[in-house]
Amino acid sequence: MKTASEALTSVSIPIPEGDLSGNLFLPPNPFGIVLFAHGSGSSRNSPRNRAVAEILNASHIGTLLFDLLTPDEDTDSNIRFDINLLTVRLLNAIEWVHDTPLVPHMPIGLFGASTGAAAALRAAALLGDSITAVVSRGGRPDLAMNELPKVRAPALFIVGGNDPEVERLNRKAQRVMRCESQVSIIPGAGHLFEEGRSLETVAGLAAGWFLRHFQERKAPGYHVAPPPPSIPPHQER
Repeated sequence: MKTASEALTSVSIPIPEGDLSGNLFLPPNPFGIVLFAHGSGSSRNSPRNRAVAEILNASHIGTLLFDLLTPDEDTDSNIRFDINLLTVRLLNAIEWVHDTPLVPHMPIGLFGASTGAAAALRAAALLGDSITAVVSRGGRPDLAMNELPKVRAPALFIVGGNDPEVERLNRKAQRVMRCESQVSIIPGAGHLFEEGRSLETVAGLAAGWFLRHFQERKAPGYHVAPPPPSIPPHQER
């Protein structure tokens, strides 16, 4: 349970179209911060991502869960699957984290679920060494296939053992990557990881991956790269 001194902070991330609502949590002395990119049709209130975030927080990792779309955009099913737009919104949030006084300078990781994993990997490809690690939960990295060889951040793909098509797509994606990558299969789990304690397993794997790479990034002599001066413009849909 979070204490009063560790309460969630509601934040607004400015974008040209308005604001994106988010929930920021920073535990004492965090090793880094993880931004969540939820799947299409979900939001910052995704119970699965919130459950994972809780375990990351307990591991002294900060988290930012935020809406990738404005309320009006979220009513359009075509926009929900616009990976270009989702990527730009994640880039907006990363830029906000770098600029806001609410978040001290620290390593940044990305956690993507379903289509959000494609956005996370595309953002990592664009930002290079300024992203420390990426984790995909039941993700669709194949939707970012052209950008995968450019990803430099170590990537962990977590897939349910009862989700064979997504496993096939994840293994296909891993084969084209040039950075450190790993596919972890959770036996008996489906696409949503609702079976037994499979979601806790996801969170444990993610926490271990982020902690290892955050600690490596913060080692003496390791330079944390700043973000590019500006993010790429969103391509017209």
